[in-house]
Amino acid sequence: MAEIAKFQKDYHEKAQNNVAKLAVVNNGLLNASYNHEGVNKLNRTFSIEVPTDNVTNQKQSGRCWLFAALNTLRHKFAQTNKVKNFTLSQSYLFFWDRIERANIFFENIIETATQPLDDRVVQSYMAAPDTDGGQWAMAVSLIRKYGLVPSYAQAESFTANNTSAFNQALNIKLRQDALVLRDLVKNNKLDEAEEKRQEFLSEVYQMAVIAFGEPVQKFDLEYRDDEGKYHMDANLSPLDFFHNYFEDDLDDYVVLFNAPDHEFDKLYSLPFEDNVVGGSPVKFLNTKIDNLKAAAIAQLKAGETIWFGCDVGKASDRQNGILSRDLYLTDLVLGIETNLSKKERLLTRASGSTHAMTLVGVDIVDDKPRQWKVENSWGEKVGKNGYFVMDDAWFDEYLFKVVVKKQYLPDKLVKLWEGPATEVKPWDSMA
Repeated sequence: MAEIAKFQKDYHEKAQNNVAKLAVVNNGLLNASYNHEGVNKLNRTFSIEVPTDNVTNQKQSGRCWLFAALNTLRHKFAQTNKVKNFTLSQSYLFFWDRIERANIFFENIIETATQPLDDRVVQSYMAAPDTDGGQWAMAVSLIRKYGLVPSYAQAESFTANNTSAFNQALNIKLRQDALVLRDLVKNNKLDEAEEKRQEFLSEVYQMAVIAFGEPVQKFDLEYRDDEGKYHMDANLSPLDFFHNYFEDDLDDYVVLFNAPDHEFDKLYSLPFEDNVVGGSPVKFLNTKIDNLKAAAIAQLKAGETIWFGCDVGKASDRQNGILSRDLYLTDLVLGIETNLSKKERLLTRASGSTHAMTLVGVDIVDDKPRQWKVENSWGEKVGKNGYFVMDDAWFDEYLFKVVVKKQYLPDKLVKLWEGPATEVKPWDSMA
């Protein structure tokens, strides 16, 4: 009790504590610490900006990585074909992602069947058999294998927009299937295990069709361009559409990562997150933040948007579309001091990449980036018509990866990207 009495005495010795208490009790910590001065320094004018218009909406799903990837492709289609507001179907690729992830999950379970169930790698597979989240390379694998379709040809389903119930049902099934496969392999019944794998995968397909609808096989591409000219290309397959209307330059893209808890200028791979057997491997080239900025600026200047991953929940105002490092002065209000570095936040799991969006502009002042324009996939009712503004300090602290073309990188980084990668574990901070 003497210790508690000292705590009480220490608290009441600081008069500002009562002022802070009144503010926080009545308004909440974030409202009480909102830094209007910092927000006022941001605006919606950018010296370099790629023309974009409507935004997409992933709703209650974790498909941000897929939305951001398709945003970069639809912007290129819009520029080439002079048709703004053209959108691609996320639901189509999301369907195939669920099938492919189930398949690679079964492959991994069979491969690790002789390991104990409490092995850390096995537990990592069991913890997340088939999830919504993903990486750029995963979108590349799906596009290469299944092509693309316009959004009108494969509409969003209720389940695509609200994935939690389906995820729960699917993951329970996959865990159950995994136990069966493990037992068969451990008893050396390999042929029976393969038969069961195919049976289980057919059941997953059945579940996905019931939840999302059967994926389109043929469609008519039909639109009017910005000059009012009518266009029609009938009876296309998704792969026809991809190969006929998009440049397959996906191998030209590099994923630059900024993780100060890992060695810089080094290539890492994360096979745990690969979604397609034999597809594009998930890998990251870890480097200094200035390299991410320089490449992003060069690509924006060339008129191309950029997929990026970040910790969107930190120092963010969702409704107003603000990403600012000093947005909330919580330390000042609480009378404490926290100063974890980006490296320390990664090491302690206080931060990590949680969301993917699209960079569509940057404001350069005195040859330095001041703020960035961000296209989100949360619909037009958040931010300014769905767009966010990010200050450059937030980029430093909470942005982790950008996807840029090789031509905007120094030769040194390109060579590293094309070389061997060091594999990281599923529980690594890069995951």
